[in-house]
Amino acid sequence: MLGKADLLDAIAPFNRGILASAIDRQAIQAVVSRLEDRNPTPQPLAATDLLEGDWRLLYTTSQELLGIDRVPLANLGQIYQCIRTAGQRIYNLAEVKGPPLLSGLVSVSARFEPVSDRRVNVAFERGVLGLQSALDYRYPSQFIQKLEANAKLPLWQGIDFTINRERQQGWLEVTYLDKDMRIGRGNEGNIFVLRKV
Repeated sequence: MLGKADLLDAIAPFNRGILASAIDRQAIQAVVSRLEDRNPTPQPLAATDLLEGDWRLLYTTSQELLGIDRVPLANLGQIYQCIRTAGQRIYNLAEVKGPPLLSGLVSVSARFEPVSDRRVNVAFERGVLGLQSALDYRYPSQFIQKLEANAKLPLWQGIDFTINRERQQGWLEVTYLDKDMRIGRGNEGNIFVLRKV
């Protein structure tokens, strides 16, 4: 019977999915599916104490996220998905490592609406791009507090823009949730494996 340790072993060599081939992705998907069948939290959206918090991405099949690693002179750093259940908000943060003092941050925030015990509709609303130093970025929860306190950041800190909610929406389903691991599937068929920070 496969467990979390087997999934962690399966994804470890692939740098969050960047190095995974199509065959690797198939094999990992099989391990993910077996673990999802053993989900200890059948109604994950009701388990707000488990869901709430900052989650670090361990593996994904999302080429949109992994494509950030193809930016010239930059490497994809840590990726976080931070959930704030009280405000029904999701924050996605991708750290981009660059030359000294030029490390960046890509951030998008969205509002979510539960539509079942496991699925939420997601509507993206805001994006922020900038240098980590100019944004005074230290860690996810500190940066989220800054976003929540400021409707719009000044231009000298970064590019803060509104996202058209009608064009940028989808859904996310939580298929496995325990105290430190979450697996989700998105409307484009992507898999996300995350560990609580």
